[in-house]
Order: sequence, then C-alpha cells, then structure tokens
Amino acid sequence: MSIFPVFDTASSALTTNRVWMDAISDNLANVNTVRPFDQPAFQARFVEAQQLPSNPGDPVGVGGGVGVASIQYGDSTGIERYEPGNPLANKQGMIRSPDIDLSQNMTDLIIAQRAYQLNLSVVSAAQQSYQQAIQINGK
Repeated sequence: MSIFPVFDTASSALTTNRVWMDAISDNLANVNTVRPFDQPAFQARFVEAQQLPSNPGDPVGVGGGVGVASIQYGDSTGIERYEPGNPLANKQGMIRSPDIDLSQNMTDLIIAQRAYQLNLSVVSAAQQSYQQAIQINGK
C-alpha cells in the first residue's frame, strides 16, 4: 500500500496511455508500408487495457489503476492491391499493404494524448495538494 495511492493510479494510466500512443505511432509510421504479395502485410497494433484491482488496505473508492492486458495484432492479409509498376509486385502486379484506418488511428491518438495530459494534471494537482497540506501542518 502506498501512502499516496493517487500517484500509483495515475502513473498506471500514464504508462498504459504511453503504450497505446506507441502502438498508434507504429501503425501510423507503417500506414504506407508495401510488401511483396507472397509476404504478410504489416499488422496493425491494438492495445487492450484492463482495470487493475485495488491494493489491500487502500481507502474505499481508490482503484488499482489500469494496465495493458495485451497487444492484439491486425490481419496479416492486409489489403491486396494491383500495382504492376511497383518493384515489389508479383508477376500478376499484386502487392500487400496494411489494413490500417488512418482516421481511426488519428482519433485514437488524440484520445490517448488527452488521457495522458489529464493524468499528468491529476499528478500535478495531487502534488500541490500534498505540499499545501504539509505547509499547513508545519505552521
């Protein structure tokens, strides 16, 4: 049990959101990755989060935070496209590109960034509150 459980809860959310942003940035960096038709396409990454149980002895209403349950991968088939001029195309002119929804990933990135910022605000507000409490007690 931590003496300041708000920091544990917020830091678990910060870590989870960072992993989520890393996965999204990986997807965005590979949105135009082309592979030969006989190879699997880049597989998009999806972060699955889960609620963590509260710690024994924590006050009522204090949760355990959130954590990454797993990283899921998209379909390796991707999108099959006809591009006969592409140097990676097979004899039939087919290539594979990832099946990544750019607009959905951009939306998810904004959500993850906002959640990260909000959790940083929680940490900052808690820090200020604890410092004020220490100053009040010290007078």
